[in-house]
Amino acid sequence: MKACTHTDQITDAKPHTRGCEECLKTGDTWVHLRLCMICGHVGCCDSSKNKHATKHFHSTKHPIVRSIEPGEDWGWCYVDEVELDFA
Repeated sequence: MKACTHTDQITDAKPHTRGCEECLKTGDTWVHLRLCMICGHVGCCDSSKNKHATKHFHSTKHPIVRSIEPGEDWGWCYVDEVELDFA
């Protein structure tokens, strides 16, 4: 099973906002939220039309996000393309 090689970059990141940062600025909506575990950016998921979490990864190269949906304890490494368990 493939492992994430970027877990050493995880910080005690706190969300900057209570919603997708970019969508809040433009008045748009999102489906689910993802937290960048490197800097605390909150972006919308790939099921959302704007895909701001993935766009954040492409612009910053911050590799790890986690779901901040209630009851969800998983994350994702964009570089290694593996799911992470934050339980």
